Amino acid sequence: MKRTANGDQVLDLNRIDFERAGSGRKAGYKFNIEFNKGRVANIISGSALASDLAFVMLEDVNVKTILLENHFIVSLNTKFQLSLKRVTPVED
Repeated sequence: MKRTANGDQVLDLNRIDFERAGSGRKAGYKFNIEFNKGRVANIISGSALASDLAFVMLEDVNVKTILLENHFIVSLNTKFQLSLKRVTPVED
């Protein structure tokens, strides 16, 4: 997450791991989690995977500290790529 200061980060996840867990390609996992000031800012209850990821991230002290100080969007696409994007707040 710290590396997002230099640009968006993309992590290629292992599709096989999702398939073995019973979460195959047909499950269509795709989500966006928006974190603003250490809280989830959008509705993610429709995706158990997104909810679980948000919970784990917020439980980690180091990640929580970074999330408290920044605005992030974490997303997973259908190619099993997890992206981390630091959003620059709009100045009023």
